[in-house]
Amino acid sequence: MNSLDGIRILDLSRVLAGPWCTQTLADLGADVIKIERPGSGDDTRSWGPPFLTADDGQETHEAAYYLGANRNKRSVSCDIATPAGQQLIRELVAHCQVFIENFKVGDMARYGLDYDSLKAINPALVYCSLTGFGQTGPYAPRAGYDYAIQGMGGLMSITGERDTLGGGPQKVGVAVADLFTGMYATVGILAALRHAERTGEGQYVDMALLDTQTAMLANLGANYLVSGKVPGRMGNAHQNIVPYQVFEVAPKADGSADHIILAVGNDGQYAKFCQVAGRPDLAQDARYVKNADRVRNRDELVPILTEIMKARPKANWLAALEAAKVPCGAINNLQEVFEDPQVQQRGMVTHWKHPFKHDLRLVASPLKLSKTPVRTDLPPPLLGQHTDDVLGNLLGYDAARLAALRDQKVI
Repeated sequence: MNSLDGIRILDLSRVLAGPWCTQTLADLGADVIKIERPGSGDDTRSWGPPFLTADDGQETHEAAYYLGANRNKRSVSCDIATPAGQQLIRELVAHCQVFIENFKVGDMARYGLDYDSLKAINPALVYCSLTGFGQTGPYAPRAGYDYAIQGMGGLMSITGERDTLGGGPQKVGVAVADLFTGMYATVGILAALRHAERTGEGQYVDMALLDTQTAMLANLGANYLVSGKVPGRMGNAHQNIVPYQVFEVAPKADGSADHIILAVGNDGQYAKFCQVAGRPDLAQDARYVKNADRVRNRDELVPILTEIMKARPKANWLAALEAAKVPCGAINNLQEVFEDPQVQQRGMVTHWKHPFKHDLRLVASPLKLSKTPVRTDLPPPLLGQHTDDVLGNLLGYDAARLAALRDQKVI
């Protein structure tokens, strides 16, 4: 039993924001039918290397990027640019509760697959569009890409080392604008499904990457609106808390630099840190007792702490700070992440039986539900793997009709 058993989603999205949303819904039990272009499929199938190496040692055409965003789905190949493909989508809509797409504004209307057209078939349909800039506004016709949105949405203006230290704007290492939008879309779809269950009335969910990125400015967005002051890049430091940043510690055994994160969140933790550091006087100095004062005087305090932190090695600091319940952490590479005993105990790697590989390892869903755990039954599908199954069992297409559609290159 899964949370979203009985919910069927017709997924016309590709790349990341939409697939991330539908992967989450699929993990929760929804039957996600992924519609892909015949012959090539989701763009990310070719976004490699790395590509999956099959059990026979041969490299496949399944990119790791695609595999990481499409578990627990069924793939149907369909050319929606053809009238027959559009008709097939309309027939499927009658059997679905959710429709999701991330085409440019106006494309779905040209295909007769826009919300107004589909709600005439299924009035309870929840229809979600994900675009760069939404369905309205002067930028609506533009294509939107995560990298550009990180810049336009202010994230890159606050990410990266301070300009005084030779820094410049930096994007985040993963496509967070896409991922944020995928997660917000998930929430919006679930809310719309709740409304549809109560009233029988579907609705349109208009998601924009720029809207989401603006919302995810969070405390820094609030800081600007309250103060009128434009925040700059702070590197690994926090805009509102001190000390809350990366510090260099004593070098590693091979002489290379080493670092830890010190994340003091309140005045009590700061006092404990000063005890561990052997400098209780810094917790009694009026310039540093309260966080607001430490923020105002960070230019004097941080250099002092920088020298203190360099005196001891990482393991020593982490053990002492953790014992004193002062928030801190190592900076792990991805090998260290997946070897971490906490990550392993929490089951953050799942194993899948993929058609090309008996034991495919993927990052797990972080959702831990005690009564309705997430699914782990469908590995990321091959292109069109479930076309005959879905069209035969759901729409009643027989072998002759399927063969005719293949001849016409519709599926």
